[in-house]
Amino acid sequence: MIVGVPKEIKTAENRVALVPAGVESLVGDGHSVLVEQGAGLGSGFADEAYRAAGGTLVPKAADVWAKAEMVVKVKEPIEPEWPCMRNRWCSPTFTSPPRSRSRRR
Repeated sequence: MIVGVPKEIKTAENRVALVPAGVESLVGDGHSVLVEQGAGLGSGFADEAYRAAGGTLVPKAADVWAKAEMVVKVKEPIEPEWPCMRNRWCSPTFTSPPRSRSRRR
């Protein structure tokens, strides 16, 4: 499975959904992990730590969203990320009901 870790874009959210040790564990189990450059910086994890753990750094969130079969996030996807989501796709995260009337249908 290809697991993706985009940088959180919600205001004041500095956490990262997967730390380098998690990347190492997933890679050790045969998965590929794509990590957006800078995704871990707000939590104190440099890009090199993800690379050393076996992750593949990608320059943009769009690369993560386009290639991953499962995207892990701390917070629910917010409106700018909605177009990136695909059918038959998994995103384990904390969720809350959509605040946008158009998304509640």
